[in-house]
Amino acid sequence: MSQSSQTSQTSQTSDVPPGASHTHGKSSKRTLPARPRWLMLAIIALLHAYIGWRLLTPLPVAMGWKVLGGLWLAVSTVLIPLGLMSRAIQKEPLATLLTWTGMTAIGIFSSLFVLTLLRDVVLGVAMAFSVLDAQLVTRSAVIVLILTAASTVLGFYNARRLARVVEIDIPIADLPSELKGFTIVQLSDIHVSSTIRRRYIEAIVEASNALKPDLVAITGDLVDGGVPALRDHIAPLGQLTSRHGTYVCTGNHEYYSGAPAWVAELRRIGLTVLENEHVVLDHEGAALTVAGVTDFTAHQFDPEKRSDPQAAIAGAPEGVPRVLLAHQPRSAPAAQEAGFDLQLSGHTHGGQFWPWMYFVPLQQPFVHGLHRLGRLAIYVSRGTGYWGPPKRFGAPSEITRIRLVPGKV
Repeated sequence: MSQSSQTSQTSQTSDVPPGASHTHGKSSKRTLPARPRWLMLAIIALLHAYIGWRLLTPLPVAMGWKVLGGLWLAVSTVLIPLGLMSRAIQKEPLATLLTWTGMTAIGIFSSLFVLTLLRDVVLGVAMAFSVLDAQLVTRSAVIVLILTAASTVLGFYNARRLARVVEIDIPIADLPSELKGFTIVQLSDIHVSSTIRRRYIEAIVEASNALKPDLVAITGDLVDGGVPALRDHIAPLGQLTSRHGTYVCTGNHEYYSGAPAWVAELRRIGLTVLENEHVVLDHEGAALTVAGVTDFTAHQFDPEKRSDPQAAIAGAPEGVPRVLLAHQPRSAPAAQEAGFDLQLSGHTHGGQFWPWMYFVPLQQPFVHGLHRLGRLAIYVSRGTGYWGPPKRFGAPSEITRIRLVPGKV
């Protein structure tokens, strides 16, 4: 991985000592006070009871099958909170087992709940138009179960297979001819954890290297867990090859997992982490500025790490194309104001599985794909891995090959 062509011009130092220990308590653990925890458990139990009441009663099956369905809902009520809290469990293989079962239960429950809710809407409309009958009640319950099973199986397959390569040309105004065709491989939201391990990282690295990019960009949420547990699993990222190296910005899950320690570890294996700073690359005699910001919520964990696109570009040469790595799409207005030409983001997972892509706009301005904000182009990756349930439905994972081309804004 050659980085000999880069000249570092940063707004703050990139060097973090390998033994950095200034980890903030908030960044390593997220815990709920006892009362909200019990409230969460009560809500989960009530939602499962709703599913059982609305689905199990009308099913045209023997009572024994309904009892089994009720037992599954009871087990799911317990597995979901255990899966969410599994990172706090140090004992293996118990922690991994709880993660797998708990997160799978979340995926099944999510589809069951949404489809049951939609079924009730349909039945309500049918009742309003006086077309509701016993057959519709029974068949609609069966359809909910079939759709849940199908989306879970297909979603698991989509989540666990290697992300496909998505190729896109992004027009940049006033792009120097030397930078025409400059290629960036974007990896995002891999979420290395108990369910995404070294073998998948090795496959990603092999796929990225085969594309022979000029630069590799990792746009946050690389890990879900601490350095001691996941160090060996992310190690293959040190084998990523490109003309100008691999650049990383932090995501919110790095802060949940101990960002200072992870920044030090990623730098140790040869990756360049950009925390509100930039580098200037020399490519065929033309300059390209590549900047990175800390996560949009970083200040909640460390006030000194507030995400700041303006600080990231401070001191950069004028008249040079500027690319920003920013984990969350909502950094775009600040990136536009700072004068960037391209922002690469992730965070949304494209919604990951139906119907959550329709709720992402409540928090983020863009869900996935290429967008424009004045002169600024924003590309939002659907992510290269997944978070939580091993399930992707309607939002496939991707390894993105971006090609810069001249164009008008």
